[in-house]
Amino acid sequence: MDERLKRFVRTKMRQAGRRFEETRQAYREGRRAASQYDLPTDAEGRARIVCRRYAEQRAVRVNAEGEPACYDDDHPDCRGCAEDVREGYVETW
Repeated sequence: MDERLKRFVRTKMRQAGRRFEETRQAYREGRRAASQYDLPTDAEGRARIVCRRYAEQRAVRVNAEGEPACYDDDHPDCRGCAEDVREGYVETW
């Protein structure tokens, strides 16, 4: 095998390994955040909330700051939802 090809394959494998670890870490953090805020979760560890903005049931990841993955800082309903998650008063299903 050509040395450049070996280096290319090795580089791509390392990138894939890093990306896998980042994804795994994000998944773990998401599971911890949902349980930290005592929210009901689905089988994948996503919090089951009712979106204030669109009035629909959603299963979303919640970060350590109590913000759902669908959170939009510019929207008042999203800000209120994040505050409710932190306080433990968010509507769930």
